[in-house]
Amino acid sequence: MRISKFTGADMRQALRLVREQLGTDAVILSSRKVAGGIEVTAAMDYDATQPQAAATDASVAAPVPMPVPNTPLTQAAFAPEEFAQVAAAVAAQTAKNTAQPPVVAQTPDAAPASAEVLNEELKTLRRILETQVAQLAWNDLTRRAPIHTEVLRELAQIGVTPQLATQIVAQLPPSLDFTQARRLAIAALSQAVPVTGDTWLEEGGCVALIGPTGVGKTTTLTKLAVRWALRHGGRELALISSDSVRIGAHDPIRALGQMLGAQMHTLDSLDELPQLLPRLAKYRLILIDTAGTGQRDTQLASRLEELAAAGPQLQTALVLAASTQAGATEEIVARFAAARPACALLTKVDEAASLGGMLSVLTRAKLPISYISEGQRVPEDLRPARALELVSSAVQLAQTSGAAADEDLLRRRFGEVAHGIA
Repeated sequence: MRISKFTGADMRQALRLVREQLGTDAVILSSRKVAGGIEVTAAMDYDATQPQAAATDASVAAPVPMPVPNTPLTQAAFAPEEFAQVAAAVAAQTAKNTAQPPVVAQTPDAAPASAEVLNEELKTLRRILETQVAQLAWNDLTRRAPIHTEVLRELAQIGVTPQLATQIVAQLPPSLDFTQARRLAIAALSQAVPVTGDTWLEEGGCVALIGPTGVGKTTTLTKLAVRWALRHGGRELALISSDSVRIGAHDPIRALGQMLGAQMHTLDSLDELPQLLPRLAKYRLILIDTAGTGQRDTQLASRLEELAAAGPQLQTALVLAASTQAGATEEIVARFAAARPACALLTKVDEAASLGGMLSVLTRAKLPISYISEGQRVPEDLRPARALELVSSAVQLAQTSGAAADEDLLRRRFGEVAHGIA
């Protein structure tokens, strides 16, 4: 702040000097009579980095120390005709300062940014605490129930999800050696995996095979049809191809029907299915091949709803490639749920690196497995699903591939539920 004193013959001259030297934004701090006229003390804010304007009048003194704030302005210090001018100038400057308060520099995004940083730090702190608590719980479980811990480790190596593995280990009696606990865990996992048995090839039915592109629906249908024809003949078999997306998709089904002596129909749309099925009521087994559709196709839900409404006698079977990762399988099962599949068929089992994740997803979805396909040979590479064989295959795959469960991974997976085991 720059503070200066100005002396004039009268108040008008003194105020004129103030305006000329300090500008119209100057504030009158005090005034008094002196020899030769009126002395006015005035002040104004200025940027310290800018050079001060040189005094052009000999009556302008050097800056003086800040006077005591709120110096009273009394009428006794002025002549009668001068007091009104000073009072008006002070009142005007006071009103201006009140209407325009000092501006405090602010960053508009400072508060939101600070809140966002704080939230991120809290999340990080929470993750650290959860990790430490899980580690303590896992270490405690390892000390209290080492056999249960080893079984959890083996189930994790197979690929079984933490939820299912925890349920299985929680059922194990406390006093068991590792061999007994392992055998009981494998048996419990086998009991948890739902299967249907060889119902289609024994009793028949009306089944539509659905699933993503490239999982082997047409090949699986061919294996089922040939096995049925070898067991029952082709006169009670009807084949329907509704795949109008791929060029020439009807040709393999048409050729298969001619070879087996089965009834053969092609559809351009699933809308034709409700009118066709009643005409095929005399056939014991009706197999329907559908177009492969990606699980994220926008038209998938409407197509599946059409298929589900085709008739009460129609069952849908979800064809899944066993080589698909567990996360993708879970998404596929959720997306194709609109067709209300009665069961699942596993293909490409011979190409799978792990089966535990697939079995866990189907177990949680309560979707039984009907048949297993593990090769291109027709019809040899197809068999009814058996839970114990599937679990044994999962264990063998884990051993062959050398699957190992990292200790940190085990802590993260089972630390939160360790208190409920043993």
